[in-house]
Amino acid sequence: MSHCQSPVWSAPAGQATIAVLGMPNTGKSTFFSQLTGSHAHIGNWPGLTVDLLQADLDLEGRPAQLVDLPGIYDLRGHSEDEAVVRRFLEATPIDLVVVILNASQIDRQLRLALQVRQLGLPAVLLLNMADEARRFGVSIDTERLSSELGLPVLLVSAKYRRGLAQVRQAMVRQLGPAADPSALAGASAASDAEAQPAPIPLLEPILQAGEAELPERMALLLAAAVRLPPQWRDRLTRRLDALLLHPWLGLPLFFLAMALMFQAIYAIGVPLQEALGSLLDAFGKGVLTPLLSGLPPFLKGFLLDALYQGLGTVTAFLPVIFLFFLAMGVLEDSGYLSRAAYLMDAFMERLGLDGRSFVLSLMGFGCNVPAILGTRVMRSSGLRLLSMLIIPFSLCSARLNVFLFMAAAFFPPLQGGLVIFGLYLMSFAAAILTALLFKGRFASDEPLVLELPPYRFPTLRQMLNRAWAEVRHFWFWARRFIIFGVVAVWLLNTLPLGVAPASAASLSGRLGELLQPLLGPIGINPKLTVALLFGFIAKEIVLGGLAVIYGQADPAALGRAVATDVSWTQAVSFMLFTLLYTPCLSTVAVIRSESKRLGFTVFSVLWSLLLAWLVSFVFFQGAGLLQRLGVLG
Repeated sequence: MSHCQSPVWSAPAGQATIAVLGMPNTGKSTFFSQLTGSHAHIGNWPGLTVDLLQADLDLEGRPAQLVDLPGIYDLRGHSEDEAVVRRFLEATPIDLVVVILNASQIDRQLRLALQVRQLGLPAVLLLNMADEARRFGVSIDTERLSSELGLPVLLVSAKYRRGLAQVRQAMVRQLGPAADPSALAGASAASDAEAQPAPIPLLEPILQAGEAELPERMALLLAAAVRLPPQWRDRLTRRLDALLLHPWLGLPLFFLAMALMFQAIYAIGVPLQEALGSLLDAFGKGVLTPLLSGLPPFLKGFLLDALYQGLGTVTAFLPVIFLFFLAMGVLEDSGYLSRAAYLMDAFMERLGLDGRSFVLSLMGFGCNVPAILGTRVMRSSGLRLLSMLIIPFSLCSARLNVFLFMAAAFFPPLQGGLVIFGLYLMSFAAAILTALLFKGRFASDEPLVLELPPYRFPTLRQMLNRAWAEVRHFWFWARRFIIFGVVAVWLLNTLPLGVAPASAASLSGRLGELLQPLLGPIGINPKLTVALLFGFIAKEIVLGGLAVIYGQADPAALGRAVATDVSWTQAVSFMLFTLLYTPCLSTVAVIRSESKRLGFTVFSVLWSLLLAWLVSFVFFQGAGLLQRLGVLG
């Protein structure tokens, strides 16, 4: 661990800093979101290479700042997340630490609470998932445990909001009374500094000094305050795992579940998307067009054809994105995604990867950026770089918009769902091929340690809140790119003034024709070319760009316009290229920052471009040959 001096951050006068610390799969994030509601935001902290989630709290008149730290197993561990927590504690004056453990696994997790006590930090220990522990036959004497540890110990169930009021009261008692603002105003800078808690300069010597005593201390605490069942009572998990982790049936069942999930999203989401698109189109024609009729033609076209059509088309797909995140949240919170990592680990090992790489690729279905950030938990540089190389092939939610639109425009519902599922399989195939080709260059021998949590059923409120938060993040994060992209596409279509919009004489037409020698052989015409070029900034722009290029805001009308201009083989080739070619600018930036290698970043971009062109070429030319032979219609 590096002992370099980190800049010290302190909260504003009178505001307490509370750190939330816990192991993965303990419900730490659920506790944070339940306690803070929708008021959390991303904060940048001095001395850290990552941003942390934080929120302001009012604890009976005492202002406080709650900071959600990465999930860790050990304060002396070697993963990047554990290093981040250590650097945070060394650089930040902490008023209180909220330690969250899984009550049903307290015999394995109590070590983290003891390490916090070693550091001398004021703390509250929360034993989460109390309902689960009770169901499994685990009994905990919280009063005895509290007495032995010298800190408050509470049984809670954050999932059902049980015990949160008591948690707030315990936090208030541990923090003590707030300082008098008038006294703070008259105090000197020196006395202010004395009133603030001091950061811990170096954790390692303190933790190392008490390391030898931890096993005995844990054993005494468990013997005094914890009663474990002689036989684990989680029969449901055992029965489900016997089927879902079956050596032969496990993987087929997983891919069947994924296929059914995508079919359901397609069947429910597309009608919702079409209905919202029709409403937005009617509003544009019935309200905005008459309202803006007096404006100059150029300005009117900019507001209606660029901003409203581009943004409206992307907005119409938000119900589909909501359903996608809803389904993925259920899979993740239920514990099934951890099983998928376990099932895939042996196969991924042959590719030079492990089960974590598979889980991060699944996370990439939502967005590639956080999935690449997740590679920080890998200590091996080779494993981390190879994972970064394959994650951008995951079919993110932005690309899903494009594929749902194209599938609805060119295929009937049943075939459309299969096309979407086929694209997901193609993303896996691209990742597998990439790993096989480059595993020798990015070798790793880091073992995988994976904990399989019991199966849990998330509450409806949890699922809806999470899906809504993801959609909100998707929209507010992407809107700046969308606005820039659709405006730029509209200008390319409109300029120079006096030419027919999106014609061969426009800037977009000239640009598309210029690239035809490269993209023509894979079936991508000049109009599709312009959308692809702006898709490099953000894949969200592709759909908005098509709406501007074809002059249609309603997804159904836009689909008909595109279907009359390109064939189904061109559409599939376009989807394949969109799936595999250069990831969005944000993903490229994250690859650069996480790998810290410009050469690797350039290599990843060029490889994805080459693979996208080769796959689209083989499909388009092969489909054309089969059509000429009469095999395909």
